[in-house]
Amino acid sequence: MEQRRWKPKGAQGYLVRCLVALLMGSVASAQLRYSIFEEVKEGTVVGNIVKDLGFDKSTLKDRKYRIVSSNTDPLFSVNQNDGILYVSRKIDREAACAQSSTCVINVKTVIENPLEVHYVEVEVLDINDHSPVFTEKNKKLEISESVLPGARFQLKAARDSDSGPFSVQQYKLNPNDHFRLEVKDKGDDGKIPILIVQKPLDRETAGTHSLILTALDGGKPPKTGNMNILVKVLDINDNAPLFYNGDYSIRLNENVPVGTTVIKVNATDLDDGTNGDVIYSFSNSINQNILNLFNINSLTGELIVKGLIDYEEKDRYEIEVEASDRGSAPLTTEKSVIIKVVDVNDNAPEIEITSFSISIPEDSRSGTTVALINVNDLDSGLNGKVICTVKQDAPFMLSPSLKDKMFSLVTKSALDREKQSHYDLTITAKDAGQPSLSSEKTISIMISDVNDNCPQFTLTPYTFYVSEGNAAGASVFSVKAVDRDKNENAAISYHIVRDGSDDNGLASFLNINSETGDIMALKSFDFETLKTFQFHVVATDSGTPSLSSNVTVNVFILDQNDNPPVILYPVSSNGSAEGVEEIPRNVNAGHLVTKVRAYDADIGYNGWLLFSLQEVTDHSLFGLDRYTGQIRTLRSFTETDEAEHKLVVLVKDNGNVSLSATATVIVKLVEPKEAFAASDVKSAAKDDEDNNVTLYLMITLGSVSVLFLISIIVLIAMQCSKSTDYSSKYLQEANYDGTLCHSIQYRSGDKRYMLVGPRMSIGSTIMPGSHANTLVLPDRRTASEEVRNV
Repeated sequence: MEQRRWKPKGAQGYLVRCLVALLMGSVASAQLRYSIFEEVKEGTVVGNIVKDLGFDKSTLKDRKYRIVSSNTDPLFSVNQNDGILYVSRKIDREAACAQSSTCVINVKTVIENPLEVHYVEVEVLDINDHSPVFTEKNKKLEISESVLPGARFQLKAARDSDSGPFSVQQYKLNPNDHFRLEVKDKGDDGKIPILIVQKPLDRETAGTHSLILTALDGGKPPKTGNMNILVKVLDINDNAPLFYNGDYSIRLNENVPVGTTVIKVNATDLDDGTNGDVIYSFSNSINQNILNLFNINSLTGELIVKGLIDYEEKDRYEIEVEASDRGSAPLTTEKSVIIKVVDVNDNAPEIEITSFSISIPEDSRSGTTVALINVNDLDSGLNGKVICTVKQDAPFMLSPSLKDKMFSLVTKSALDREKQSHYDLTITAKDAGQPSLSSEKTISIMISDVNDNCPQFTLTPYTFYVSEGNAAGASVFSVKAVDRDKNENAAISYHIVRDGSDDNGLASFLNINSETGDIMALKSFDFETLKTFQFHVVATDSGTPSLSSNVTVNVFILDQNDNPPVILYPVSSNGSAEGVEEIPRNVNAGHLVTKVRAYDADIGYNGWLLFSLQEVTDHSLFGLDRYTGQIRTLRSFTETDEAEHKLVVLVKDNGNVSLSATATVIVKLVEPKEAFAASDVKSAAKDDEDNNVTLYLMITLGSVSVLFLISIIVLIAMQCSKSTDYSSKYLQEANYDGTLCHSIQYRSGDKRYMLVGPRMSIGSTIMPGSHANTLVLPDRRTASEEVRNV
């Protein structure tokens, strides 16, 4: 750091200070000058003011030596203990003094008792911390190619925030053949770069030149800044348009449409702008006939057909075309275009339908004539030779006749209206010219219907499930048949076969809507009387002759809860469900008093019976098993218990709407001796009764066995007469023996149950206490299925 000081010495200094103090009203002042470089660190020592002014530094603090500044953030600070001047923050010379060649900052210091003011000048010395900068990074110059070597173009100088030797000192230009650089020194305004043309410019050779101007300052190493200069060479009209070197010769077919482009001529001009814009025209020597036939696009050079070209009139045209630029003094070039007209096949064949049948029956034989076709071509030779064809995937073909250019359209295979009822035939006539011409004509042929399809039922056979107790006269189910024919041939009527046979006896109680196929039952079905029956429906169309088909309808009657439970025991002599039971007083708990027996003509849940005590004299004495109907004592009798007890048992089925019956049991308590005597009398009566019951049971079992055998034989005969598909379709259960028409399955724990009527499936097991209505079946379902109605 360079420091410059001025210091008064000894008595002379003291006298000077006193004199200055007297002149300034007892205020003393002095001035020092220091120098530092910019960008030094904060805390850098500038100079020792106390030492340079000769003050006693021990008195500085008491005399309050300080810097006086209006700036809240001064650049310098002074230590009151030793009087040393420091840099308080980093100094940027360019920010503090802008472009001044010398940067001096005045610092005012004050000391009291007596008051003295001292001025310190701090010169901030420059360092090379800035690079040259151009105001424009990219410069565009436009120079005409007609300028002579030596032409000068002044450029804007670069600016450097540094001063003195660190400012811009020189310029450089990248090496090139057409330009050089000259630098002019303008003193305080700096050095100015000048671009000089040193070689003639040719826009057609090089339309632009890219230059790089570099400014360098005086640092070591120097800092630089660049400006990109793009020189655009402006054109002058020094080139005439030039056509393509080859010949323009084209073959043109006669009768080409107006507006057809014959050829496109192309001329190029190496000049730029209007000097290089080319326009096309016909030469002044062209005759009017060509002007009537052809036109030229002045911008694109396209030669366009304007009139009708006829080979028979003229087969060759030679046209002179001019290309001119748009310069102030236009330059012109001429070129010949030769057009050879080619004779073409310009007449397409004509198709005429002389005789045509719009509609033909679908049962027409192969070879039936549909239409007669005549073709004609105005051309001659091969151009007039015509070949006539029809689409190959249709059941029709063209047959040539003895007369030339006549054809017959005939059927080549059987027709089927149900597969396709309409044909759009495209007849193509094509001549043998080069290139070939053709014409087409489309005729529509309708295939009329014949009654060749009988009605088909949507299902065969039909299976319906009807709940018993249906309303007489109401529709219970419906059959449907479709006919692929149309109109009358597809109008279907239905009727039920009534042949009077025993197997078809129930058909008399059915009626069918002949138009819709809805079947109505004329009576109400009773499951307990009839479980299944079968009849036949015939569907007949209205064609001539009519066709028909029949279908078998299988009807299964579903059980409803329409029968209440019937009490079998006890039954008194007058027929009421009331009985008297005498038991000894000394019986123990669990003694069987009696068993209430009942049955229900329904099946499944509808026939599953549950027993409950509706009324009892003493609830602590008797208990009822809800599944078996057994009445047992709950405890031993005591002397205080009454001698007679009345029990009313409610028997209820499990239908959706439950039906029930009641039975009354009178229990009388007797002494043991009386009970033994009574039991002897009852045993005798019981033996007679058991004998009668045994006889009835034997008769009943024999009848049931005979009926069962007859049913098995009939069922086997029916199954043999039906197809295997029918059996597999409607008899899906492996254990189904043909005797059950209704069942309800449910799950309880790990077992699956089926509630059935009096007849049971083969392989089923009766669960105790189920009133012979519950079957245990092998589990063939998933665990998620709980209830299924069949």
